[in-house]
This record gives sequence, C-alpha cells and structure tokens, in this order.
Amino acid sequence: MVVPELRMPDATERDDLGAFVARAVRLDSQALIRMRNRDGTDRMDVWATTPFDALCTRSVQGEAAPADVTASGSELLATLTVAGGETMDPGPPKDLMWQSEIPRTPGWKRVDDLPATLVGEVAERGIGVAKENVGPKGTPPASLLDQEVFTVSGSGLEVKVPLRCLFVLSGMGFLVANPSESEIVRVSATDSWLRLDSRYGAVIRRRHALLPLLM
Repeated sequence: MVVPELRMPDATERDDLGAFVARAVRLDSQALIRMRNRDGTDRMDVWATTPFDALCTRSVQGEAAPADVTASGSELLATLTVAGGETMDPGPPKDLMWQSEIPRTPGWKRVDDLPATLVGEVAERGIGVAKENVGPKGTPPASLLDQEVFTVSGSGLEVKVPLRCLFVLSGMGFLVANPSESEIVRVSATDSWLRLDSRYGAVIRRRHALLPLLM
C-alpha cells in the first residue's frame, strides 16, 4: 500500500489548511478531507464533508501524493498542529469512505453577487432560529435547513440558495467579519450544482436531488 504524503513548504499555507480542517472537524468530528492536486500547478484543492449535505472547499499551495487522497479530518488536524513540517503523513488513506460526488470544474456560470453583509445577517438569524429548534439528534430539522433564503438569476439560470449552505459558510469561517459594502458572496451554478464563493472558501451543493436507480 502506498503511504500518502503531504508536501507544503510554506508555513502560512500549512496554517491556512490547519484552520480549514479545524473548522471542518468542529462541525463534524467524523469529517473527511479530500486533497486533489491541480494539474500543472503547485496547488491543490481541499474538500471537506459537512453535516449539512453540502461540501466546502478551498485551494492551498502544496502537493499530495497520491494526487487524489482522502484523510480523516481529526488525524490530519493532529498532523498539522503537532507534527507540522514541510513534508507530512496525513494518516491512513480513507479513500473508500468518501461518498460525495465532486463537480467537474468546467461549466460554471456566474449567476449573481450577494452583499456579504446581507448573507451574514441572514445566516445569523437562521442560526438563531436553529438553536431554538434543535431536533432529537442535536441538529436543526431538514425543513429549516432546506428553506430557500435567496433566489438569484443570471446567465440564463435561476438559482435558489438554501439556508443549509449559509450554515456551512458561517461554520467554516468563510464569511468576513465586519465586511465592507463591497464585500460579496458570489453565486455560481451549472445545471446540476450550486456554488457560493466568499473570500476564504466556497460551499458547493447539488441543486437537484439525484433520482434513485430503478431496480
């Protein structure tokens, strides 16, 4: 079995990855982190699962070997915070545990830009309501998470943004504290996917549920 390796010579980039992983583990102690090298560059895209049926992602400078590897969030966090260094062992690969589809990069269309202040205010109100309506498993009910808080249109698409995506933006620390009037959250989409980009990372979710396979 190939032992995975993570090469990140820049300490600032290691700190950024550590902050990303720490937030993901705080949202879900069982979070998985997937790292994929960008072809022809010295960067990799890092993906994390969340308990809100949406993925979060950001790009960092570094390289994983193999070029596409999944690690336990808690184990990777321990490596980043305790071991550190330019070359690290992210822990035993968890590739078989990764169940989420990742969208292909081409085909995204910019739909609209939302003021970051407005997104933050709506997220804060939603979190407040969620705390008052926690379900038996300690999570907000799906009916609340699926509430459509924004509808935007552009590039021939009409996109509805559910509250669950804002929960991920907030929980991952992607929203800028005290944003200026010019700070935005960009809404992009394909026929199948929704993407919210802020300064510090992005949240991605399928726009439509997959149809079950007929037996």
